[in-house]
Amino acid sequence: MRTVTDESFEQEVLRQDKPVLVDFWAQWCPPCHMIAPVLDEIAAERAGTLAVRKINTDENPVSMRDYQVMSLPTLMLFRDGKPVRAFIGARPKARLLAELDDALRGI
Repeated sequence: MRTVTDESFEQEVLRQDKPVLVDFWAQWCPPCHMIAPVLDEIAAERAGTLAVRKINTDENPVSMRDYQVMSLPTLMLFRDGKPVRAFIGARPKARLLAELDDALRGI
């Protein structure tokens, strides 16, 4: 899972030719640390069809503001440069995958 910044967000997320799941997180957020290994697994398992990126909201407040992220962790799914679904809070891997698959089918 690659890290993005406010400066690299457009290139790493908005200009990708496949869907991108962005993890908006912060160092002080315990649920963010709980979901990180799940996201690493998903990034590895879905590498061909889904890009997974993470952005530290304390260090990159512009992206957090631009996408109106109010709670952490927020996982936001982007397709063709547009946010299509947000998932707020940590959840088990099976539930997250089911929600992702549902969102990707609806696109």
